[in-house]
Amino acid sequence: MSLENKESISRKINLNLRVFFRKYPAVPYLLKWLLLSLIIGSLIGTASAGFLQSLNWATNFRENHLWIIGFLPIAGLLIGLLYYYWGKDVEAGNNLLIDTIHEPKQIIPFKMMPFVYLGTIATHLFGGSAGREGTALQMAGAIADQLTKPLKLTANERRILIIAAIAAGFGSVFGTPLAGAIFGMEVFLIGRLKYDSIFPAFASAIIADLVTKLWHTQHTNYHINIVPNISLVTLIYAVIAGIIFGVCAATFSKALQHLTKLFKSKIKYPPLRPLIGGLVLVAIIYASGSTKYIGLGIPTIIESFNQQLPPYSFAIKMALTILTLAAGFKGGEVTPLFFIGATLGSALSLFMPLPVGLLAGMGFVAVFAGATNTPLACILMAMELFGSECGVYVAIACSISYLLSGPTGIYGKQVVGEAKHSRFKNYINKRISEI
Repeated sequence: MSLENKESISRKINLNLRVFFRKYPAVPYLLKWLLLSLIIGSLIGTASAGFLQSLNWATNFRENHLWIIGFLPIAGLLIGLLYYYWGKDVEAGNNLLIDTIHEPKQIIPFKMMPFVYLGTIATHLFGGSAGREGTALQMAGAIADQLTKPLKLTANERRILIIAAIAAGFGSVFGTPLAGAIFGMEVFLIGRLKYDSIFPAFASAIIADLVTKLWHTQHTNYHINIVPNISLVTLIYAVIAGIIFGVCAATFSKALQHLTKLFKSKIKYPPLRPLIGGLVLVAIIYASGSTKYIGLGIPTIIESFNQQLPPYSFAIKMALTILTLAAGFKGGEVTPLFFIGATLGSALSLFMPLPVGLLAGMGFVAVFAGATNTPLACILMAMELFGSECGVYVAIACSISYLLSGPTGIYGKQVVGEAKHSRFKNYINKRISEI
């Protein structure tokens, strides 16, 4: 074939492509974000797998060597020193990610990833009561934002990138990609979703979840044995449970905020906060003679689905988690919120004629919904984890918990995009920390 014929064919192909892309303008967008989702989903899925496996090791080591809990104050001091001298620009954690979505400025420092990883593993290894979602989200955001400059992304594209990263981190660490995608779109702006991020969020979350599983990383399985037929009576009990879960969520958020402020006001040198908090935690753990309420507490969460737990279980976990996080230890709030909600729900079966597993499952997601202001993500999460049969019950519990938790939340940089109801209309466009 002559050079002239090759050039003619090339021109025709280019012309046809331009016509095709003008006719279907969404195709370039889809191709671009599919490629980006493959990249960040693979990287974040791998990071989540490594983190989860490290966390399992730390938990198992601690439970087999309980003497290590005595070194929690020293671990706290080291975490405090690390962030005070080298990590002030990443100390805001999840709130930094949310702020970056609202007002994209400087690139999130990559050091956020190793710092929060080390801090979280140390917290769990030595006996703090914390979660894992905060670490997964911060690792994801730090990884993804490094692509901003090389790919010359615009401010809005960068917002979408961070949302997709949050979706991937959440979806892969809990094995709930659908909930992860909605969480990424829902968490930064209360009451509204950013729909131009819908494809990147879902694609990234699904890919990250698949990659995490390819690394043979196991997620916890939960099961609701009995879901009763829907009736007026069962719906009334679901409403009452939702009210209780909403009050619990608001209490957790406000108590965490107040104790954090108290630590900051009374202890001016930041590295001493986790040292002192660690001393208090160690005293409580040794006095109780139990490790049931530290770490993630997964065995107790599973237990709450199968039998009625005492009413004090959720309160103890709430107190230890608030103390751990307010003092400056690293991790997250979500898995402790699962624990608090599931054990509270299990305890409600003392006087509510609903199956203990259903109440535990409702509490599992509803307290989380109220504390994070993400009811849609929580409803999807319940159906991914427990099955769609519980959908009506968890939808009622999550929506009521969301409404009753008021203008509070564990993420202070969340902006109110839509008021929960008319009494809160004056809070629109304000951050939770400003209310």
